Amino acid sequence: MEYREVNPTREYLARLETGNDWRSEIEALAREEDVEAGWFNAMGAVQEAEIWFYDQNEQTYRSVTFDEPLEVAACVGNVAKLDDDIFAHTHAVLSRRDGETLAGHLDSATVFAGEVHLRAFDETLERTPHERTGLDLWLNE
Repeated sequence: MEYREVNPTREYLARLETGNDWRSEIEALAREEDVEAGWFNAMGAVQEAEIWFYDQNEQTYRSVTFDEPLEVAACVGNVAKLDDDIFAHTHAVLSRRDGETLAGHLDSATVFAGEVHLRAFDETLERTPHERTGLDLWLNE
């Protein structure tokens, strides 16, 4: 296991803008506040969503799109640098009207209403290709 200590420095609460992209809104907050490493939690609702599932054997993401209103029952993720830009690695549990849940890597979603709590760290975290998994993972410096 690789790990490192991080020091929380600032915390932000934000309302995501209706009609905008969920993940892009979190990335915009991080860019505006110069957050290159952080952890976030969020909740709300989206008008539609695209969730990715990682096929571990083929080492590629599989996309599933849901063109319907969904509750964001839980959303967690982290902020790091990827290819010299801010990237919000976002996972979510979404709920349909009947309570059926959908979950995975949230690639995109149109915000209906959303609230996010972002905790910033002093350190910069950078994602780089990890040969064994094929994923972009944190580099342990």
